[in-house]
Amino acid sequence: MSVTELHQNYIDGQWRPSSAGKTFANTNPANTKDVLGHFPDSTAQDALDAVGAAAKAGKGWEALGSIKRGDILFAAAEILSRRKEELAAAVTREQGKCLRESRGEAQRAIDILRYIAGEGRRLSGSTLPADEPRTLAMTWRKPIGVVALITPWNFPLAIPVWKMAPALLSGCTAIIKPSPLAPLTSALLVDIFNEAGVPAGVLNLVQGDREPGEALCEHPDVRGISFTGSLPVGLSIQKAAAPRLARTQLELGGKNAVIVLADADLTLAADAILLGAFGQAGQRCSATSRVVVDRRVREELVAKVLGRMEELRIGDPTDEATKLGPVVNQERLDACLAAIEQARADGATVRTGGSRATAGVLADGYFMEPTLITDVAPDSELATEEVFGPVLSVIDAENFGHAMEISNSVKYGMSGTIFTNNRAHAYDALQSFEAGMLHVNRPGVGAWPHLPHMGAKLSQYGAPECSPETWEFYMEWRSACISFPA
Repeated sequence: MSVTELHQNYIDGQWRPSSAGKTFANTNPANTKDVLGHFPDSTAQDALDAVGAAAKAGKGWEALGSIKRGDILFAAAEILSRRKEELAAAVTREQGKCLRESRGEAQRAIDILRYIAGEGRRLSGSTLPADEPRTLAMTWRKPIGVVALITPWNFPLAIPVWKMAPALLSGCTAIIKPSPLAPLTSALLVDIFNEAGVPAGVLNLVQGDREPGEALCEHPDVRGISFTGSLPVGLSIQKAAAPRLARTQLELGGKNAVIVLADADLTLAADAILLGAFGQAGQRCSATSRVVVDRRVREELVAKVLGRMEELRIGDPTDEATKLGPVVNQERLDACLAAIEQARADGATVRTGGSRATAGVLADGYFMEPTLITDVAPDSELATEEVFGPVLSVIDAENFGHAMEISNSVKYGMSGTIFTNNRAHAYDALQSFEAGMLHVNRPGVGAWPHLPHMGAKLSQYGAPECSPETWEFYMEWRSACISFPA
């Protein structure tokens, strides 16, 4: 598949255009003059066709069994491994993250695929004691049916994989609807699964924006919707699914805090904060958005972080020397700038950054200066609302209890991190954080494929992803009591 061609949907084993014949352009956020290709601007009818194909393929795919389905996923992992550089280049070109970050995402996708494929031999139930003689009691799991997988632009490779892989291994059939800001990577992924041997109709791809997404969420044959994205869209999906009791798995926003206590290793903390706040230009649900620091060491910590920020070279994300690429589009750039202006109006101090970066070739992309803001009130808009860009707020705390209170004061609960050499405070933090993914003395982003990816509060609804717990979304239980007469 050429990245310059006219791309199509993939429905029932065939590549085909939108039923309306319309397309949209996919452009490079580092250079808006670079058009990657044109993709189907799909309609509700395209979504209906994909659901029909998935429903038709369901019985045969389930009957294949999880071990053989796992073998297909292993094959997909090997193909993805061979095409790793191609996929990484596609991620960088359509999303804007630095190439080394895209390679890391590609490797994570490979690791997830291999992990999930191995679960094909572990999708077990239980045998249980029976109240009656000569009777066997047992449980097992079955796929829920057709699922819709609606994925975001910030991890256009890893997130589709961590939805597609468990969906397929469980025996579900699926329709993936990626963000229109990152359509290419999902098209390449579907091509890989097709090459690995996934039968026609089992995995379908529908490109586009709101119309096909809404049609998928409202279709009576769609028994589960797995979505990663914003809180408002997640709430609308939940409302659409509720009347028919369709399952939902929603990973939503984050406003993550890193607590730094006075006894912390400030060098270690500064390194982690830099990675968490400015890696991938701050565009991840687990990004470090807030630093809540004991005021006694605030200036020392800020000085260390500012020193490291001076080394963040902004530029072409394909250049190995670049440390900070663009944000994904004009809307995201405008949101960052608006958040900074509001912070100034609220009395905060912009210590560095705060503007669009436009020097030289940067003028053709959506580049944002890495920004650090101090004197941020814990109840201000900057401290409580998601920015999703390279903007870091620093909030002063009096002590451990005050820092924890500030950390938990927002509606989100994706990630929580503490830096301290006090073991009691570390343990208390793990018990007190109102967040799903917790870290002590390490960067507050990311985990491993076998650990649950999940949040708390308004960051998560439904089963976690990337772990055995995800089967609670894709599968449902059965029980049986079997008597054997004498």
